[in-house]
Amino acid sequence: MNQQPWWQGAVIYQIYPRSFQDSNGDGIGDLPGIISKLDYVASLGVDAIWISPFFKSPMKDFGYDISDYRDIDPMFGTMVDFDALVEKASALGIKLMIDQVLSHTSDQHHWFTESRQSRDNDKADWYVWADAKEDGSPPNNWLSIFGGSAWQWEPRRCQYYLHNFLVSQPDLNFHNPDVRQAVLENVEFWLQKGVHGLRLDAINFCYHDAKLRDNPAKPVQERKGRGFSEDNPYAFQYHYFNNTQPENIGFVEELRRLLDKYPGTVALGEISSEDSLASMAEYTEGQTRLHMGYSFELLCNEFSASYIRKTVEELEHKMLDGWPCWAISNHDVQRAVSRWDKQASHSPAFAKMLLAMVASLRGSVCLYQGEELGLPEAELRYEDLQDPYGITFWPNFKGRDGCRTPQPWQQQPCHGGFSEVKPWLPVPEAHKARAVDVQEKQSDSVLNCFRHFMAWRKSHQALVRGDITFLHTPEPILAFIRQSANQRMLVCFNLSASPSHCQLDLPSSVRIDDEHRLRSGSLDNGTLRLPAFGCLFAHLSD
Repeated sequence: MNQQPWWQGAVIYQIYPRSFQDSNGDGIGDLPGIISKLDYVASLGVDAIWISPFFKSPMKDFGYDISDYRDIDPMFGTMVDFDALVEKASALGIKLMIDQVLSHTSDQHHWFTESRQSRDNDKADWYVWADAKEDGSPPNNWLSIFGGSAWQWEPRRCQYYLHNFLVSQPDLNFHNPDVRQAVLENVEFWLQKGVHGLRLDAINFCYHDAKLRDNPAKPVQERKGRGFSEDNPYAFQYHYFNNTQPENIGFVEELRRLLDKYPGTVALGEISSEDSLASMAEYTEGQTRLHMGYSFELLCNEFSASYIRKTVEELEHKMLDGWPCWAISNHDVQRAVSRWDKQASHSPAFAKMLLAMVASLRGSVCLYQGEELGLPEAELRYEDLQDPYGITFWPNFKGRDGCRTPQPWQQQPCHGGFSEVKPWLPVPEAHKARAVDVQEKQSDSVLNCFRHFMAWRKSHQALVRGDITFLHTPEPILAFIRQSANQRMLVCFNLSASPSHCQLDLPSSVRIDDEHRLRSGSLDNGTLRLPAFGCLFAHLSD
């Protein structure tokens, strides 16, 4: 058991640094704030933390537009603070993972400020530049995720540059070997600083089609369900040529060779493509590519037992030797308890069930800060928005601010114990009622049930690293068997707010385990009965 990689079956707690804890009274979270709350994180029983970008940045996309990959933005602290964070995490037995945003930089990065000056400087070919068509229009029809053309005119070069995201996030030209080398050197800087892993943002966006071929149109009936609102033209295309190119696999293998020089480190890739599950399988194949991959397949609006089963089974079929990582919430999507609760009840029982469900699938788990509290999506006024994505597409799409509001530590202070001054985003009253200090006192709170479940899960290797086989069950029941070398467990969930039951064909010897402290069901003569948002864990033997 000790020889298994630490990341297989790990629970990785994502920290969005702007919103975790403000230590210096400027309304923005920072690295010292994270350090001050690491004991709390350790109490959750998670294995690692992933910290969203804290590098030097103009913050047009809140840190995902990096102007210096090897420096800490003063907003978040100093390199001394980072070293202290590494030390404290190590002392608590928590692995440290950081975001790496490799496909693009900020337009204020010194590489780009040089590249945009002329066509013959040392960095001239470090970004994706292209001539206009004869009529002056962009080189092709590629679109930005944030709306409009993915091309921006640069008068100093009389050319367009590519930006798959904001105009201020120009894409690097990975067809240039010097770019790849420079990127890998930046990554190694942090490996040498002692990080245990990398979360690779939009890793399949590194390469573009060198021929700049147009993306084909997507039929209207296929535009829904990809995470984009209907008023965003990005959903109008198949994105076959602006990302997920064959050459990207070669770079991923270069990256893996670098990590292999640092034993125990891991690469987790965020992958969003026209067939994300197939891309996840491809990017994690064998022992020469990414260790893990995750996609937006469970970060979507669709919620049913059949959808979850279909998604996981499809990935299991395609990912023959890779390792998945599942997430149901993060800093880019509406929080799961709001996204999936059709009655908008924000029930603590629903939050508990979701946490147990995602932590019981085969793979590792990315848990977003506040999920352990059962936080719903924050409802913000237009005047409070900070996210350029939401500002552009308001009101049909309200952006990502609603999931990025500060962590509520205390109920009584006006800013939830996050800061002594007005924070960069408001702390909703609904979140203060679910604050850490409130839930600490409640034995059956989402927080305390999550802690207990995490400790219980670690003692069951079938749940941590076992295989998964789904059972045929009607809606709204999700049921599967997890099996390791020495353990078989039946796992069942009721995804609805009403009691549910069904028949199961199981071995005669079934021992129900109720020590997880969640709403538990019963199994009598093959009849499974589950309360609203209930679950059942049982040990199986032949």
